[in-house]
Amino acid sequence: MTATTTASRDGTPIAYWTTGRGPALVLVHGVTGDHTRWHAVLPLLEPHATVHTVDRRGRGGSGDTTDYALEQEAADIAAVVDAVAGDTGRQVDLLGHSYGAICALEASLLTNGVRRLVLYEPGIGVPKPGGFTDRMAELLAQNRRDEILTGLFELIEMPSEQQEIARSLPSWPGRVAAAHTVVRELRANDRYSFDAARFAELTTPTLLLAGGDSPPDETVSTEALAKALPNARVTTMAGQGHVAMLTAPRLFASEVLGFLRS
Repeated sequence: MTATTTASRDGTPIAYWTTGRGPALVLVHGVTGDHTRWHAVLPLLEPHATVHTVDRRGRGGSGDTTDYALEQEAADIAAVVDAVAGDTGRQVDLLGHSYGAICALEASLLTNGVRRLVLYEPGIGVPKPGGFTDRMAELLAQNRRDEILTGLFELIEMPSEQQEIARSLPSWPGRVAAAHTVVRELRANDRYSFDAARFAELTTPTLLLAGGDSPPDETVSTEALAKALPNARVTTMAGQGHVAMLTAPRLFASEVLGFLRS
């Protein structure tokens, strides 16, 4: 696996890690993750795609700034897409998970380099319990990073056995280290207002992935997004929740690759 950096619009270096062979596929992780988030599914994707796993700003090999906005994240992903497309001379496929799916969706408006788009439970408009973000901010102020991650797991109704798996993975220390990014991303998510009119001409073929066992609000959000995007369809992964790339990597890879080949 090789590491590369490209400069975002504001000059921030954004790192991405490359492995595999085949058409280019850029993966964008969600809150608390980094490029290692995809470790379980990478071996299933590598024989079929040249996979570029991004470190979003503020973690891993990427830089950061004192200010923060979702628009910066979108520009970061667009910069990676443009860099990869420039190297290959072809459009790339783009996959985002959770908050990373919002970043990927917004990035698709900033670049012509996306061939196909996969969004896994971006959670647009999914309500949080009252005061949730403020509680996470309090935990961060007290440097109780592990508890921040626990709070996020409970928010998405992750079963306890899956939480234990997450804590046992090699990516866990990186997730704890990136916990300082959680509050700003939660606040950006709270402020985000999806305007369907902005995407009325986004004809990029789009797959919306959902977990059959995810909270009902996630399903409602995914279905609403499907109606808003001109060329989107929904696939529900039975028996899965918000992290199928971890809990059912073969199923996840099959759905993604099947769509990208279609």
